[in-house]
Amino acid sequence: MGLYVHVPFCKTKCPYCDFNTYQGIENLMEPFLPSLKAEIQSWGETLAHPAVTSIFFGGGTPSYLPPGYIEQILACIQSSYQVDSGAEITIEANPGDLDAAACAGILAQGVNRLSIGVQSLDNDLLNLLGRRHQASEAVDAFQAARKAGFDNVNLDLMYGLPNQSIHQWRKTLDSLTSLEPEHISLYALTLEEGTPMHRWAEEGKIPEPDPDLAADMYQYARESLAAAGYHHYEISNWSLPDRACGHNLVYWENGPYLGVGPGAHSRLGDWRFWTVLSPRDYNTKATAWAQSGIQPADDLVETVLESVQTLGGWEHLGPETICSETMFLGLRLLDGLNLSGASARTGVDMAGKFQAPIQECIDLGLLVRDGDCLKLTESAYLIANQAFTRFLG
Repeated sequence: MGLYVHVPFCKTKCPYCDFNTYQGIENLMEPFLPSLKAEIQSWGETLAHPAVTSIFFGGGTPSYLPPGYIEQILACIQSSYQVDSGAEITIEANPGDLDAAACAGILAQGVNRLSIGVQSLDNDLLNLLGRRHQASEAVDAFQAARKAGFDNVNLDLMYGLPNQSIHQWRKTLDSLTSLEPEHISLYALTLEEGTPMHRWAEEGKIPEPDPDLAADMYQYARESLAAAGYHHYEISNWSLPDRACGHNLVYWENGPYLGVGPGAHSRLGDWRFWTVLSPRDYNTKATAWAQSGIQPADDLVETVLESVQTLGGWEHLGPETICSETMFLGLRLLDGLNLSGASARTGVDMAGKFQAPIQECIDLGLLVRDGDCLKLTESAYLIANQAFTRFLG
């Protein structure tokens, strides 16, 4: 399974962000570490020390944690799970946290993949987004990572931003590809309700995103990244050969994953469960759960249900939900969904079960089928939800 570690702390919270992250709660960092380690150890014992193929530190800003925290967390994971010798271990980082010493320290702690939140290489847009770095710092951070020895780096960018021109986008993307990172993630801005940027748009302080301009930016990205040797393997992700994000592939292939930390979600077997959102409540509940001494049950379901009642909540995934999610998550992978493989994983004949929506999507030009492989057409990449929703029960 994949293991996700949620770090809820940020030095500043960006006005577009609706993730479970917080600024100004540094006083909770010290109790967070033992609470997180307690949860990690307890799940390891409860699940009989399962195998882990990837570890992903997300947030929030994991690079904002005090020195030594990541090393302690990874040591706890190594002692509690069977971590694959070649496991991909990723940490998300803010460029402002990454000087030469910080990058060397992160690498020395056992992390082998860095994901840097660049977002833009235009200072005006960075200021609008509330980022705490300038364009030059993002480039410096990447170069510091390279100098430290990181040979697997992802760079995140956003497009479709208020007041962003196609010229700015081309300049940013061309500058980014010249750095030759192994992986690039591109996300269109979505104004999520309840965020400051959503309110600014409603008040007329910033323009609403222009979907046509965003589509032009996406198309330019597809063409320029292909020319630079990047494989467009998922709707929002590109990589050099053999550098796709292994951890995220677990999600897209609807595989098993465990999430630890406040608000983290998990999927094991036919169950999805999650921990409490509040970092303060999490520190209390995770510690109490670990101290309760829950022992592994013979049945995974019994074990999970007993555990999550203390930590958060849960839902049972019926066959319809599992099949639907396997279809629309798998179709995000642009090389296509292997129907026989999906059938083997779910125990259901997926081609037969979804014969009608598959044919409807083919007729609408959203999907194409080549033997056992079903995939989005290129013209459907930006409107993929029109295909996905047809597989929902």
